[in-house]
Amino acid sequence: MKRLSVKDLTAEEKLRLICSDGFWHTPDLGGKLPRVCVSDGPVGLRKELRYDDGRVETVKSIAYPAVQSLANTWSRECARLMGEALADDCSENDVDILLAPGVNIKRNPLNGRNFEYFSEDPYLAGTLAYEYIDGLQKRGVGACIKHYYANSLEYNRFEQSSEVDDRTLREIYLKPFEIACKAKPVSAMCAYNRVNGVYASENKKGFRILREEFGFDGAIYSDWEAVRDRTAAAKAGLDIEFPFNQKNYEKLVEDFKAGRISEEEVDACAVRVLDLVYRMEEMRAKRPSPRSQKERREIARRAAQESIVLLKNDGTLPLRKGNSIAVSGECAAPGRCGLVAGGGSSMVQWSGPFFDLPALLRERTGGEVRYEPAFWTKGIASNFQKPHKAFSDAAVCDAAVVCVGTGADIEFEGGDRESMRLPAVQENMILEVARRNKHTIVVVFAGSALDMSAWQDEVSAIVWAGFCGEEGGAALADILTGLANPCGKLSETFPLCLEDSPSYGTYSDACVARYEEGIDVGYRYYDTYDVPVAFPFGFGLSYSQYIYSDLRVDCAENAVQVRFFVENDSETDGKEVVQLYLHPMQTFVYRPEKELKAYDKIAIKSGEKREAVLSVGLDAFAYWSIATDSWRVDDGVYEILIGASSRDIRFTVKVKIENGKICLVDKKEQA
Repeated sequence: MKRLSVKDLTAEEKLRLICSDGFWHTPDLGGKLPRVCVSDGPVGLRKELRYDDGRVETVKSIAYPAVQSLANTWSRECARLMGEALADDCSENDVDILLAPGVNIKRNPLNGRNFEYFSEDPYLAGTLAYEYIDGLQKRGVGACIKHYYANSLEYNRFEQSSEVDDRTLREIYLKPFEIACKAKPVSAMCAYNRVNGVYASENKKGFRILREEFGFDGAIYSDWEAVRDRTAAAKAGLDIEFPFNQKNYEKLVEDFKAGRISEEEVDACAVRVLDLVYRMEEMRAKRPSPRSQKERREIARRAAQESIVLLKNDGTLPLRKGNSIAVSGECAAPGRCGLVAGGGSSMVQWSGPFFDLPALLRERTGGEVRYEPAFWTKGIASNFQKPHKAFSDAAVCDAAVVCVGTGADIEFEGGDRESMRLPAVQENMILEVARRNKHTIVVVFAGSALDMSAWQDEVSAIVWAGFCGEEGGAALADILTGLANPCGKLSETFPLCLEDSPSYGTYSDACVARYEEGIDVGYRYYDTYDVPVAFPFGFGLSYSQYIYSDLRVDCAENAVQVRFFVENDSETDGKEVVQLYLHPMQTFVYRPEKELKAYDKIAIKSGEKREAVLSVGLDAFAYWSIATDSWRVDDGVYEILIGASSRDIRFTVKVKIENGKICLVDKKEQA
């Protein structure tokens, strides 16, 4: 097939090219062009099959951990491997571009789509997204970063305007896109919302930043049915509208004939669509053979295992061999996938087999395991089924495991959660079981922070399973029984209650979301103002104890490197996430107490001491200056904070920036 340029197309063909073909394809212009197939799938391939009789089905696919869970791994390797595995799923199903990853910031715990996003922190979100994209594209499948931009709620998402200042946009909401663009994603998707009154699909300023400043060289397309004015969107730089909208297309043709949009403006979009078409043709031709289903499931299981966060443990975990265990809660039931995944465009038709947690615990401990669902869940309501059996089982067993959660009926695309609390029936279940068994372990399946205050102090252990996908049950069983050492860390702060959230009161309104908290998002707010939290950003327990020692700091003109040792002082192999934060000691503008600027996950065997190395460049010290409309680094003294979470700081060292160069503060000067 001859490779065409925009000069080979008629005006009618160019207009048709930038308006997609149906739901999931770019137009082939009567056989002149290869078609590009796109598909939903941040946590697993959700390819739709549409039939002439109106039926719509989705292919069966592996359900991987949700992006929220992936972020809790703090593992670049896991993010890359998951991208690679998803690419293989796409290859087997003739999908060219996966509509993922979502890099929007978790501004508020209530966002119904939080489970699709990495973090409250832009650096963590951007760096993990980079690896995800790179893994996906190096195996011949295109990525799509979304939802661009300032899209942090689902309430009234088609009309809502995010009212946000430029500094906050640059440092928080645009930063993960900037970092992710370094992986050269082939496409980006605009959001539904408006940004300061202008629809994201028509936001020329936003598109200019993406292309000219972030170096994005792919095609930009709309979220599905996000375009209000196709002409205005094309003039702003939106290349493709999805899905095909006959009314919008006809209006575009009319405006073109009337001169309301020029041929040059149409050509600019058409050129980028053509580039995408041929870029995908080249990537398709170079795809490696897909990994086996078994290998991809192993990746899903590893990601799930490393994502599970141990929030509390008084010594009950790991479960002991031969212990009798009472398991309750619908979430533990085989085939109950709704409580281990969120709803909407990321919902995957699982390939199975489904996990059976009671059976897995029985297999791994060799003890008696009793199971009773105890409650059923539908929507935001839960009702008891056979609670008394669960209560009596808990009373006579050595330990009790209560599985609770939200799921696709509560966390989903197009709506926000009504509360940070679990349904009342689930909270009551936890309390009743805990009254009967002092060794009660609560396993939580959810996609965003929950208020656990009603029961947190009454139980002996809390395990955050997140939305861990179809291999999550096996991973969870490994964690509970000690076959695996928990190594997940929270990628978001868990406040004590919703009212403590910095966006409380301004999160949503009928028409606007006022981002009055500015850059004080997540731990930036909680740590700056010493607000008590349930669990801090970066927190996660282990069956091991890690000792940090022997700090060394080396400074070059434009970078600082921090070296230290981490010792695993236990009998269990494990992995530790080391974190580096920056704190300006003096500043002419407001800066948060600390900001994450580097991290690493290191495997450490029992009794082993390993060196950790973290580095930051001069750009890590920068903030967005409203006065100069650019990034700025001020001279002065800065603290480098090394810790196991944002509130567990193990080392502090001072460096100085003078005339744009980094140097170590003299020890006498530090004192």
